[in-house]
Amino acid sequence: NLIGEVVARAPADGYTLLSVTAPIAASPALLPSAQIMIETDFAPVVQVGTTYNVLVVNPSTPVRSLPEFIAYLKKSPGKHTFSSGGFGTPAHLLGELFKLETGVQTVHVPYKANTQTIPDIMNGTNTYQFITAVAVVDLIKTGKLRALVAMSRKRVPALPEVPTIVESGYPQLASEDWAGILVKSGTPAPVVASLNAAFNKAIKTDKVRETLSKVGTDPGGGTPEAFGKLVNDEVKH
Repeated sequence: NLIGEVVARAPADGYTLLSVTAPIAASPALLPSAQIMIETDFAPVVQVGTTYNVLVVNPSTPVRSLPEFIAYLKKSPGKHTFSSGGFGTPAHLLGELFKLETGVQTVHVPYKANTQTIPDIMNGTNTYQFITAVAVVDLIKTGKLRALVAMSRKRVPALPEVPTIVESGYPQLASEDWAGILVKSGTPAPVVASLNAAFNKAIKTDKVRETLSKVGTDPGGGTPEAFGKLVNDEVKH
């Protein structure tokens, strides 16, 4: 929110951009006293991409699938922990939904940032975490983390061997994350259009698309209106 406030106070000239991800849409519900409102204080420019969360565990965990993991957690109710980058983050919300839908009893351990949680999953301090694939693709591929499931409707191209939450029997837990660009509300339409065109041109290049795909992100693009509708729909729901 502090970064958002900086952008909201900047001139509406298109020179100050705000990079956002899906969690910002939950801010009005989780932080009703927040000083910024995403729908009114900012104007959409473009969706950069769509990302997906994966459920990761320490490789020594004696399970290889989601059903096995749920059974493993249920054997010791209240003894296992899941971590997140803080209260209200996607990792926290997914963790709580996971508990509701599967009936497992685990304890939430919030950190200040996801970068702090990863080592404690790798060393077994915490049992599991839901985390964006972007942050852990390399760790999964090198065997430092084990991904049990992708919280998506289709397999993540960067992790084709990881089954989806739909395949694993819990379609109601399928979710997507997104990343995009906003500017201050009131930025002239020609400026927004120019920024949108520049981002779309970059996103269409082979280098950018290959880089995004390698970290489990589907390249985005499209109009400001399409991104604005996505953001507004997410805020409402």
